[in-house]
Amino acid sequence: MINTLAIAGYRSLRDVKLPLGPLNVVTGANGSGKSSLYRAIRLLAEVAQGRIIPSLAHEGGLASTLWAGPETIARSVKQGLHAVEGTRRKNPISLRLGFSGDDYGYAIDIGLPVPDSTMFGSDPVIKTESLWTGEKLGRSNEFASRHGPSARIRDASGTWQQAMTTLQPFDSIMTHCADPRQGAELLVLRERMRDWRFYDHFRTDRDAPARKPQVGTRTLVMAGDGSDLAAALQTIREIGSATELSDTIDDAFPGSSIEITANDGFFEVVMQQHGLLRPLRSAELSDGTLRYLLLTAALLSPRPPRLMVLNEPETSLHPDLLAPLARLIALASSRTQIIVVTHAQPLADELSSLASCRGIRLEKQFGETIIEDNERVPWEWPAR
Repeated sequence: MINTLAIAGYRSLRDVKLPLGPLNVVTGANGSGKSSLYRAIRLLAEVAQGRIIPSLAHEGGLASTLWAGPETIARSVKQGLHAVEGTRRKNPISLRLGFSGDDYGYAIDIGLPVPDSTMFGSDPVIKTESLWTGEKLGRSNEFASRHGPSARIRDASGTWQQAMTTLQPFDSIMTHCADPRQGAELLVLRERMRDWRFYDHFRTDRDAPARKPQVGTRTLVMAGDGSDLAAALQTIREIGSATELSDTIDDAFPGSSIEITANDGFFEVVMQQHGLLRPLRSAELSDGTLRYLLLTAALLSPRPPRLMVLNEPETSLHPDLLAPLARLIALASSRTQIIVVTHAQPLADELSSLASCRGIRLEKQFGETIIEDNERVPWEWPAR
């Protein structure tokens, strides 16, 4: 489980160190930084896929994602005695992302390239990376380190060994130095990060893939677009928990049940609702009902991830569905760590009433995202 999430220099997140629990709910007003937090976690996950530099490019490049305020905000500015002004920069331009848990931690520092003759001179580059055991980085517990093109890994005796000397500035040690013999811990952590799942705004429009019959195969993990919804639900029924699936549907839609039909290998969801003489096909379901079924398939996955992040899962849902959704999320959090980013205060209240839930409320001060009542957590960034 991730105990600490650290973000510095990303959009409104100038310097955030966030303690996490098994179930976390992030709330705040519009513009407080919820979307930035969600995108920062997604960006961190891209490291393990080898896509962090292209992902930054899709966001407009490093310059458009960096913290836009002054390097530091003086106390006199916060007290209203002086206006916000630019200051002389003391530290290099940097975007830093990291996390730590009970066993492993990781951090990456991305900056600007040294000017040269390449046409890709505006591409951000990876300056440093570090992996360690335990919650806080230290000299004795670091087992992999990268500075520029050079990467080192400790062997079983604790001696540093040179892994690479020509690592490209756009390649991570996560993807290029993970080896079952020399970098086993690195390989383990990379696969854990690749297991993280993100669900953001399922499509429920008329042409949504979930509304159409799809070829059905065993689906342990539903696709991000929900195209294999029917197969995912049937997989839960056969090798997951059919009872949990049935109870979840009845909790949200009393007296209702779902079935999966198969025609020439094409699967489709149909729903029998109380009082109707025939079941409704997926094309006939309301947006909210279909979205709830998609959330159900994601949260009851027979192969739960180590981390699941839900961004505004309440979209299109009637207020009456928020309490059942909270119970569904709580059930899933017994098997996987969950972060919920939401605008719906009733959903946040339902989740926050649970003993295992950590409430995280964001607000903005002078353009910077601040976490209300945030506790101090042990954290150390690797030096360049």
